[in-house]
Amino acid sequence: MVYTVLTIGYKIYLSKSDGSIYYPDYATHLVANQTENLLDSIGYDSQVLPHDNEPSMKIIINGKFVARVIEGCNALSIIILFLSFVIAFADNFKTTFLYCLAGSIIIYAFNLIRIVILSAGLYHYPWRREILHTVIFPLVIYGTVFLLWMFWVNRFSKKKRANA
Repeated sequence: MVYTVLTIGYKIYLSKSDGSIYYPDYATHLVANQTENLLDSIGYDSQVLPHDNEPSMKIIINGKFVARVIEGCNALSIIILFLSFVIAFADNFKTTFLYCLAGSIIIYAFNLIRIVILSAGLYHYPWRREILHTVIFPLVIYGTVFLLWMFWVNRFSKKKRANA
């Protein structure tokens, strides 16, 4: 039920995002700008620009287009999945709320780091695009979510205490 409600809310958010202020939507725009700031802070000359032909943001490093940030890169759907699982195994409100908040921040931060490393990797090793984008970096983000879930179930879940 939680997953359905959050997913519908997210779909409504996306349908209301017309890109007139933040392109393509606020969350994706924010992730792209934060990626640019992180890349700049580690010594890259980066730039993020709206894509001309699709609803995404282009990541440019030293004048070279290396990647694009699309709606799926903003981590919100992964956070929705994470929250739905944690709430399904919820204990008390305070613990659940704090874990949901902390886990969402961790996932968001790992996602940003993932995009930064992916962008730098694509700049230096463009021939590794397929393995970087389809294997290694999904493993990082989904592995993080899995570890957070396992920690939740083994440490805080009411289901664990009921079986103990």
